[in-house]
Amino acid sequence: MSHAKPQPGPVAAPQPSAASPAARLNFADRILSAMERLQSTACVGLDPVHDKLPAQLRSSSPDPITAIERFAEGVIDAVAEIVPAVKFQSACFERYGAPGSAALARTMKRANDQGLVVILDAKRGDIGISAEHYAAAAVALGAHAITVNAYLGPSTVDPYLAAGLGVFILVRTSNLDSDAVQSLALTDGRTVAEMMADHAATLGTKHLGTHGMSSVGAVVGATKAEDGRALRARMPKQIFLVPGYGAQGGTAKDIRALLTPVGVSPTGGVLVTASRSVIYAFGPNDADWKLSVERASQLLVSELRAIQG
Repeated sequence: MSHAKPQPGPVAAPQPSAASPAARLNFADRILSAMERLQSTACVGLDPVHDKLPAQLRSSSPDPITAIERFAEGVIDAVAEIVPAVKFQSACFERYGAPGSAALARTMKRANDQGLVVILDAKRGDIGISAEHYAAAAVALGAHAITVNAYLGPSTVDPYLAAGLGVFILVRTSNLDSDAVQSLALTDGRTVAEMMADHAATLGTKHLGTHGMSSVGAVVGATKAEDGRALRARMPKQIFLVPGYGAQGGTAKDIRALLTPVGVSPTGGVLVTASRSVIYAFGPNDADWKLSVERASQLLVSELRAIQG
C-alpha cells in the first residue's frame, strides 16, 4: 500500500526570542529609560563573598553557594524599584564551578523578573569565535550589557554588539595600580586611557539610541576623576559605568567631573555603581539585613540626586 508523501507548506519566519538581537532594545535607551523612570543613576554591584554574608544566612544554608544565592536574591528584592540596574560580578559565582554558574543564571533571571537592567561584570577580552561564544553565553544568562577589555581591538567588542548587548569598555579603572598602564603616554601625546576613550567613541557612533547616547559605554572610575573631564570630552555620547564611589573613596566632586554637559543627557550620562557600601550595610547582629540593604540603596540614590542637582 503506497502513501502519498505530504507536501511541505509555507514555513513561517522564526520570531525573535527575548534573547535574540532583533528583540533587544538598544541598551542605551533601555538603561536611560530605567534611570529616568526611577530618577536614579545608581547601580548596585552584586559581589557576594561568603564570609561577609549575614551570620544567620550562613548558618542556615547547607553550602556556600546556597547562602550566596539566597543573599543575592535578597539584595535583588531589596533594591528593585529603587535602583535601575544591578551589576553581577561573575567571578564571585564562577569560583564555585558549575553550581556557582547555575546560581548566577538563576539570580540574573530573578533580576530580570524584577524589572532591573542587568550588567554582567565579566571583563571579557577575546576575539573571533571565542568572543561570539562569550556573547551568546551572556545573552543566555539574561544580561543586557557586559564589561569588556578591548585591548585586542574592535573585534573584541563587535560580537557583543552583534548579539544585542550593551558594552562597557574598560577605559580608566578605579584600582590603585591602574596608573601603571592607563596613564602611560603614547607617541602621539595621548595616554593609554585616552586612546581607549577614542576607541570607545568611534565604535559607539554606529550604536546610538533615540536618547542620543550609545550602547558602547565606558568604565571610568570615580577615584580617577582627575582625568574625568578630559575623558568626557572625548566620549560625549558614552554612558560611564562608574565604580569607586563611596567605600573606595570616590566623592560627589569626582562624580560631577564625569557628567555630560547640561542638555546632553538628563541623567548626566553616568551609572554609578556601589557594592560594599550597599550590600554589606547590615551589622553583625542585624536580623533584618534586607531592610538595611534597602535603606543603604535609598541613601545612595539620594546622594546621587543631590550631586546632579
